[in-house]
Amino acid sequence: MFKFLRIAVLLVMLATVAEEAWLSHSRAVSWRDSLEVAIYPINGDGSEASAAYLRRLTPDAFKPIEYYFDDEAKRYGHDLFRPVEVTLAPTVDSLPPQPPRGGSMLTNIVWSLQMRYWAWRHDAVAGVKPQVRLFVLFFDPATHPALPHSVGVERGMIGLINAFSSRALAGSNAVIVSHELLHTLGATDKYDGADNLPRYPDGYAEPDRSPRYPQRFAEIMAGRIPITESRADIPQSLDETLIGPATAAEIGWGGQ
Repeated sequence: MFKFLRIAVLLVMLATVAEEAWLSHSRAVSWRDSLEVAIYPINGDGSEASAAYLRRLTPDAFKPIEYYFDDEAKRYGHDLFRPVEVTLAPTVDSLPPQPPRGGSMLTNIVWSLQMRYWAWRHDAVAGVKPQVRLFVLFFDPATHPALPHSVGVERGMIGLINAFSSRALAGSNAVIVSHELLHTLGATDKYDGADNLPRYPDGYAEPDRSPRYPQRFAEIMAGRIPITESRADIPQSLDETLIGPATAAEIGWGGQ
């Protein structure tokens, strides 16, 4: 009997969380108002290099993300001023729970709930609470030349992002943050998981370009600029990316 009640309570909790997540997501992608996004910096590797970088971090570091969404929204006929507004939250001193690698659906659900609870406990933004919360772990590129995969969770609108604690790599950080932000809004990856090459046509920013190669931009959810059929380069900044029609449709901007 106790086991039955425990399962029933868990199901009610999951249903409540799912309903709240659906309502939050629906409001966000209506684009009637600016989407409030908070970025929570975290010293991901505990290094002094990352600590020093975070001490110098200012909101201006993320302004390119606001400008990018402003320009892309206008390309799709949305005239809302600042469709995305980014707030820099205080540094978080605790490390978040790490997502399972290759886990089952149940394992992923459990992690998602743990992450939401952890995010709630460490939400230190004053005033109106953000709709999207992006927890960005910074790593010293001198000791971490490659980073684990970042995660954006649509249900809960939370991102767990790995980035470099280097001003020289701020442009590529902005690409990763924007990519995961779009995941929280319902956008899907548009690259082949086997080789990380963009999928044609949805993973191409200019699929009708002639000749097809080289492409000039990366479709942001594909993450790379197709140079040849078998080669694609990582963009260095948001200036080298576009939101393609399929992604625009997924986040409520029309497109397809």
